[in-house]
Amino acid sequence: MRLVLLDRDGVLNEEVPNYVKHPGELRLLAGSARAVARLNRAGTKVAVCTNQSAVGRGIIDEAMLERVHQQLREELAREGAHLDAIFACTDHPDRATRRRKPGPGMLEEALSRFKATPSETPMIGDHRRDLEAALAAGCQRHLVRTGHGAKAQAEGIPPALLPVRVHDDLAAAVAALLGPESV
Repeated sequence: MRLVLLDRDGVLNEEVPNYVKHPGELRLLAGSARAVARLNRAGTKVAVCTNQSAVGRGIIDEAMLERVHQQLREELAREGAHLDAIFACTDHPDRATRRRKPGPGMLEEALSRFKATPSETPMIGDHRRDLEAALAAGCQRHLVRTGHGAKAQAEGIPPALLPVRVHDDLAAAVAALLGPESV
């Protein structure tokens, strides 16, 4: 496994009503940094593919989004983890390009950058749009129950998106991918 793709909000950090608008609002989910560190130690590249329409909506600017992402990097680093890339689509939903999930654009960019094979690359998200983007890009589909994931699971996963592996959180998804962590 050369690459794992992650959604951001609801997978790595807590989902915040009305967007994470500044670094102080970013709170990592329990165990997410440790899960990323496990992937790092296994030699797997980790890339975030995240819709960030707060920029397209004019709620924050690109500079503030970068400050939020710097905070994310710093919090991960405290746990010995790092991201190899962050792909953010700032499109307004009404003017969405192919990059905005459920479009596969960001995932395809990540696959290309890391020369990864789509069928061998998991996409871990908490929304149906993450699963739809993964299907369109040819990636494995993993849903976590954190963020919006439990709701997405309860609403039912359309047969066209199957198979989808469902996990309690990012740590459980990584354990399923890498095997149980040895003590």
